[in-house]
Amino acid sequence: MGLRFRRRIKILPGLWFNVSKSGVSTSIGGKGLTVNLKGDKVKMTVGLPGTGLSYSETLSRTPKPQGDAQTPRRVTLL
Repeated sequence: MGLRFRRRIKILPGLWFNVSKSGVSTSIGGKGLTVNLKGDKVKMTVGLPGTGLSYSETLSRTPKPQGDAQTPRRVTLL
C-alpha cells in the first residue's frame, strides 16, 4: 500500500483548495455534486449522500482535435 497525502482548505462555502502529493486543484460543490478542476482536466463526481455510492467521470476542458474526421475520404477503385 502506498503513502497518500491530501489537504483540503475551505475558501468559501462550496469552494475548496486541494493540495496533494500529485499536485494542486480546486473543487466546487458540496454533497451530491462536486466538480474538481486540475490543469486542463475537469472531474465531476455525483453521489448519494450517506450511502457511500458515487459516480465519477473525468472530462477535458479543451476539445480534442478531430483531425480529418469531418473531411470525407475518397476511395479510388481500379
